[in-house]
Amino acid sequence: MSRVRLLAMLAAVTIAGGVVAVFNMLPASAASCSPAWQASAVYTGGATVSRNGHNYLAKWWTQNEAPPGTTGVWQDQGSCGGGGGSPATQPPQTGSAGGCDFPAWVQGRNYVTGDIVKFTDGKFYIAEHDNPGYSPVISTWFWDPYTCSGTGTGTGTGGGTTPPPSNGSFVVSEAQFNQMFPGRNSFYTYSGLVAALSAYPGFARTGSDDVRKQEAAAFLANVNHETGGLVYVVEQNTANYPHYCDTSQSYGCPAGQSAYYGRGPIQLSWNFNYKAAGDALGIDLLHNPNLVQTDSAVAWKTALWYWNTQSGPGTMTPHNAIVNGAGFGETIRSINGSLECGGRNPAQVQSRVAAYQRFVSILGTGTGAGSLSC
Repeated sequence: MSRVRLLAMLAAVTIAGGVVAVFNMLPASAASCSPAWQASAVYTGGATVSRNGHNYLAKWWTQNEAPPGTTGVWQDQGSCGGGGGSPATQPPQTGSAGGCDFPAWVQGRNYVTGDIVKFTDGKFYIAEHDNPGYSPVISTWFWDPYTCSGTGTGTGTGGGTTPPPSNGSFVVSEAQFNQMFPGRNSFYTYSGLVAALSAYPGFARTGSDDVRKQEAAAFLANVNHETGGLVYVVEQNTANYPHYCDTSQSYGCPAGQSAYYGRGPIQLSWNFNYKAAGDALGIDLLHNPNLVQTDSAVAWKTALWYWNTQSGPGTMTPHNAIVNGAGFGETIRSINGSLECGGRNPAQVQSRVAAYQRFVSILGTGTGAGSLSC
């Protein structure tokens, strides 16, 4: 089995440098309570609520997850007392998953992950990362194309968002997931995957129903190859463990020289990848890399981080490869193309392709546009 070598080098970190949201702790001694958390309310990144005497800050889109939660979406801002307490208010939600009444993009306006806008070209885009109003057609690391149905002028002023998938709306059911991975390790839970989806609301939620199924199948097919059918949680070749510490990084390897070996669905490795993924997800993986092998949701989130934000040895993210019709082969190139594509290891490529064909069949769709191979 070929182990993926994630190639989000310093260049990728530099692209994200300075724009990954930083959630600062508020002084507990001076804090009054924010509006009370409500289960039915939709909260976007930056929203603050209170619950059980503590204030919490939302890092991304969330609904129905009571603070402090289990997915990492809520950051504890410390104890609070006095003031607030009434239900939290949110900006008007002018968009919905089934309509196109999303606000027009405004240069310089702050957007958070999950926001959907109508750009000047008449097309819709979803924010994959918080950003201070970057152009969706220039800053493609921060925005992805978004397809919606219905009517709407796109001239509203609200912060329209699309809900992240839940157990009932993810295009892969638990029964289908179990069918895909009959011998999987119990660590790789379906609930852990579903919990992780809130970190990247555009994943398997962009484009037509077929495209959404194809993206889910493509992701899981590559994961299947990297982990031997969701069997392996950590890299099996322990001799490689000391090699994944790039000491040229200013932050070094605080968890230890041998701490950054491959873990999780896409075998996250190298200290700089743990740093970049942790920064993007709001989790300190640089100091706590073991979270990727002990917390199922965190493990799935690191795989989704790579899938949605990193191009690796390719020219686009795997997410963009599917939703923009480049084909399954381009997802292979972005994950392990330097070792497999161009005839370097056709057997490994075919292993991924065969899994993809099997998974789209389970989901009742075709393989989609573009080449299957690379």
